Amino acid sequence: MSYHRDPLAPAIHTAHEWLRAVADGLATNDRAFAHRVLRAWLHTVRDRISVNASAHLSAQLPEMLRGIFYEDWVPAHVPVSHDVPSFLDQFAQEAGVTHDEAVALAGSVTDTLNGLFSPGQLEHVFALLPEDLRRILIGAEFAGTLTASLAGRNGPSRFDEIDTRLRALSEAVAVLVRGLEEPLDGASHGAARVSAAQEAHRILLAEGLTGSVVPAADRPHTR
Repeated sequence: MSYHRDPLAPAIHTAHEWLRAVADGLATNDRAFAHRVLRAWLHTVRDRISVNASAHLSAQLPEMLRGIFYEDWVPAHVPVSHDVPSFLDQFAQEAGVTHDEAVALAGSVTDTLNGLFSPGQLEHVFALLPEDLRRILIGAEFAGTLTASLAGRNGPSRFDEIDTRLRALSEAVAVLVRGLEEPLDGASHGAARVSAAQEAHRILLAEGLTGSVVPAADRPHTR
């Protein structure tokens, strides 16, 4: 049996290939610098996503880089703050660069890793992050792909949907309040309340805020 073959050689070779790709993306021959930047990217992204998302992302990494990914990781402490200043602070400190340099470097690493991870992996991870942080992480070449992907996936903004529903609720309440006031056309209070209840129900039904059950005001009276 031969003991000359290094069992770790394939893993080391693959890690070197990824590091070379990152260095090429950064337009540098300094592998130590490329290693620091890649490590900063892995740690700052890892700390801002959930444990499950980290598991999926790390599964795409070569074995040697997976060890770097989980270096000093504390599952109970993630995700940390998603704000841009804290992200840039951590990235700049780990990479040994300025904040301005961190922005350009983060985008460059994203461009490179997008070509190394399986299709759609980074789109899935970045969809979990706030828009301002995504802007920092998205590289120039990756930006168009991610923007189109997120637009197709997310559809209308959740805030727009909430705003629309709040407007519908306000309108329904206003209709009910008017129905309880003295009718201007001389109609009875009972008829005004029935009409108001019917109108409010139609408003809420149009926005999916109530079921299609006929409101009590619309039901025939039985003895």
